[in-house]
Amino acid sequence: HVQLVESGGGSVQAGESLTLSCAASGDTASSACMAWFRQYPGVEREPVAVIYVADGKTYVPDYTSVKGRVTITQDTARNTVVLQMNSLEPEDTAMYYCAADSNRLRCELRPVVPEAYRYWGQGTQDTVS
Repeated sequence: HVQLVESGGGSVQAGESLTLSCAASGDTASSACMAWFRQYPGVEREPVAVIYVADGKTYVPDYTSVKGRVTITQDTARNTVVLQMNSLEPEDTAMYYCAADSNRLRCELRPVVPEAYRYWGQGTQDTVS
């Protein structure tokens, strides 16, 4: 089992940057992929970025509004994944969730589907005004 804890959320002004961290604990050796999703009230979670733990390969869906404004990295020594978001817009205001799964194939085949990830953090609220 893997526990995920997000941190770094908060309130910023439009145009500013924000860095979110996701610390994994427990059976972290089983984490094959980690991702960030975000969710607006009443809407299904949408993908932000994915990183594959073994080789650091990353994926940001082309259709997302964050394309070109986010970077996902990992610190394997600390079992932490970091999401850097730049040039924030009010539309980026959402609850941001960290997710992980042990099945890399599933993550690769369906990286943007929340159901592909077994483990989830509690989320962190980001507000851009």
